[in-house]
Amino acid sequence: MSFLGVENKIFVVFGLANKKSVACAIARTLVEEGAEVIHVVRSEERAVNARKLFPASPVFICDVEDEHNIIRVRDEIGAAIGVAKGKRIDGIVHSIAFANYSDGMKPFHETRKDDFLQAINVSCFSFISIANHFKQLLAKDGSMVTITISTTRMAAENYGYMAPIKAALDSSLCFLAKSFAEFSRVRFNAVAPGLLKTSASAGIPGYIDSYLFAEKATLRKKALETREVADTAAFLLSARASGINCQTIVIDAGMAVNYFDKEIVTKAVQ
Repeated sequence: MSFLGVENKIFVVFGLANKKSVACAIARTLVEEGAEVIHVVRSEERAVNARKLFPASPVFICDVEDEHNIIRVRDEIGAAIGVAKGKRIDGIVHSIAFANYSDGMKPFHETRKDDFLQAINVSCFSFISIANHFKQLLAKDGSMVTITISTTRMAAENYGYMAPIKAALDSSLCFLAKSFAEFSRVRFNAVAPGLLKTSASAGIPGYIDSYLFAEKATLRKKALETREVADTAAFLLSARASGINCQTIVIDAGMAVNYFDKEIVTKAVQ
């Protein structure tokens, strides 16, 4: 029997793009533990990838930028799992983020309003909207987990306006948990990884240099692995984490305490 106790439970994973995605790693962990995983992806192209990676899992398409799509996919999933017969979703993963870097990086104060509002709609509001529209499909003691970043208080130029948006995502956890507490025991938590080697992160200007620096800044001198993030997310989705609510769990291999790493300091002053 699985320690997590997720055998035969149903989880919906939003956000798989390819095999390097955090969403993919989370789904793999859940499947390995005996869970049933339903994928929701942005496009038909990504649906093809999802079906290749998880041939036994249903795949649905939903571009969360349009809220009507969230309502539609909720109805499609509800019909597919048999909500009318009492079936419920045990957990939802929100692994979705978008920022428009097509014009290159600009100073933060030059952030375009339309870019900022699009990013907050896709990266933050979609989590709130999914919670709202899927609330009748969730088990009373279900769990929702989103993917954020290890800190929103470090002003990295190449991450730009996404840090304030992730801060808004973090803040939404407690408000969602509080409002859901009126009618359920659904928990809302976030996994906050340090720098990862994913295809999404590769689109951030200058990311590779930041990634290599982060590897040196961890206590173990070894980069964070996507699987480590996925395992924490799977734990938060499970009943084993029933006492954890409104929390952002940082996974950075100790980088946050290692600002004055001797090796980095030595190279900086030479």
